[in-house]
Amino acid sequence: QVDLVESGGGSVQAGGSLILSCAAPEYVVNFRWMGWFRQVPGKEREGVASISGGLAGQYVTYYADSVEGRFHLSKNSAAKTLNLQMESLKVEDSATYYCAAVNGGFMAGADHRWKRPETYAHWGQGTPVTVSA
Repeated sequence: QVDLVESGGGSVQAGGSLILSCAAPEYVVNFRWMGWFRQVPGKEREGVASISGGLAGQYVTYYADSVEGRFHLSKNSAAKTLNLQMESLKVEDSATYYCAAVNGGFMAGADHRWKRPETYAHWGQGTPVTVSA
């Protein structure tokens, strides 16, 4: 089991920004596909963004259409974190956000599998984000 610990959630007004962090073992941050999902009560968990492992500068990233251009993934190997910078937040971005990681460093069919929760073997406990109008 891989321990993933999210932080950075909170309350913000629409148009504001937040940075979520996911602390993970160094080998996970460096070499595993990792992603952020979000979920609101009564709805399925939704893929927000995902990033491959590998060499810095050669990461592959995917973003949900709803957050493209507003959210940005980054890795901090020294801090052993995966960060999700969220800007121009909207009320509909309100959810509990979860960090996830796969087993292994390769994801076949990543272009469509990255957004499926069943692709990921390890999950954090979640951090809530509330965006008010």
